[in-house]
Amino acid sequence: MSEALEKNTSHVKVGLYAAVVVFLTYTMIFGFRKSFTVATFDGLEIAGYSYKTLLVISQVLGYLLAKFYGIKYISELKRTGRGGVILLLTGISWLSWLFFALVPPPYNIAFLFINGFPLGMLWGVVFSYVEGRRSTDFIGATLAVSFIFASGFVKSVGAWLMVQFGVTEFWVPFYTGLVFALPLLLFVFLMEQIPPPSQEDIQHRAVRTAMSEADRKGFVKEFFAGIVACVLIYCFATIFRDIRDNFSAEMWKELGYFDQPAIFSKTETPITLIILVLIGSMVLIKNNYKALQTAHVFILIGFTIAGVSTLLFTAASITPIWWMMLVGLGLYMVYIPFNAVFFDRLISTFKYTGNVGFLIYLADSFGYVGSVGVLFSKEIFRVQLNWVTFFSNSVVGLSAVGILLTVFSMVYFGRKYERHKTSPVSTARAVQV
Repeated sequence: MSEALEKNTSHVKVGLYAAVVVFLTYTMIFGFRKSFTVATFDGLEIAGYSYKTLLVISQVLGYLLAKFYGIKYISELKRTGRGGVILLLTGISWLSWLFFALVPPPYNIAFLFINGFPLGMLWGVVFSYVEGRRSTDFIGATLAVSFIFASGFVKSVGAWLMVQFGVTEFWVPFYTGLVFALPLLLFVFLMEQIPPPSQEDIQHRAVRTAMSEADRKGFVKEFFAGIVACVLIYCFATIFRDIRDNFSAEMWKELGYFDQPAIFSKTETPITLIILVLIGSMVLIKNNYKALQTAHVFILIGFTIAGVSTLLFTAASITPIWWMMLVGLGLYMVYIPFNAVFFDRLISTFKYTGNVGFLIYLADSFGYVGSVGVLFSKEIFRVQLNWVTFFSNSVVGLSAVGILLTVFSMVYFGRKYERHKTSPVSTARAVQV
């Protein structure tokens, strides 16, 4: 009994340590990513197009190509030398901000692409430290909510540098990176101290290994319809998360709140805490299939909250602050499960040997295709809407479609699981435990 208690205590300690360290590490990484979005670059256009929108598109294109490349790179990632990879990729992204400040527009737009590509690889690297554990739900939720908190925190730091020190819009990203550089070194070192999954972790969650091209093709073939539904759901969530994240400064300005730097953290911090409690509590669900279906329920609720809160806002029934918090909460209830627990529990449910990085990057790659497509459409077709109108008009319809896709995914994986129970060896590369 005492040995079992000792093992459980050690498991909890490792989980808590890993959760704190990966949260802080990814928060520091975010300091090199999104601080430029706090600037509006008012009146600056290139060939008739909004300069800021071109910056966002350039960075997102970097993410997009990184996600497609990451399908191979992250799925084949070894478990050694990852700390050096993180520092190298972050260093490249920080150097790109220096050149962004030094090179005049429009030529500096290219450095957003250079910034986005290495940063787009880092989620999979960081998540590889924590997947395949009994506590992955909680650790993954903590890691995933880091970019909700970090998004607001980094923007607040950028706005603070502009207001308090007079840092120009072009230099804000570089100096924000300077604020986060030394802490990043510390937290990467601490992350390297996380022990590998225990034998009990492997027994409960399946071993996690690198995947070859044949392994990846086999997985997609096995779960094709479900993966398509999940990718579409994730695509919708990515589109609206990116619009809200990249153009929140414009939306707050249109809503009359721009001169309040703390507004970014004020709305994102409550969302962070709620999502952490909701998703992190899934660690209490031992049955992997039940956890997978619970994740579907959270996604359904998220689409509902996003759609209903937007309807209430357009009817002037709730204030702009409540709307931004509720629509953000709803979108992150859709987005976060895929980055924290959904794919991990999917692999565990069917005892499929592989890794979460492959599935996350597969979904992310198409998610960013959608995000880039929306941005291009608005600019190319000259959609004359402000960001609040554009965002709110779109959320309602796509939330309804998202609900239908989520129901389909629930039914599909439910039927797949019933067949798997009767013939578990039918799943390719099923783990023998």
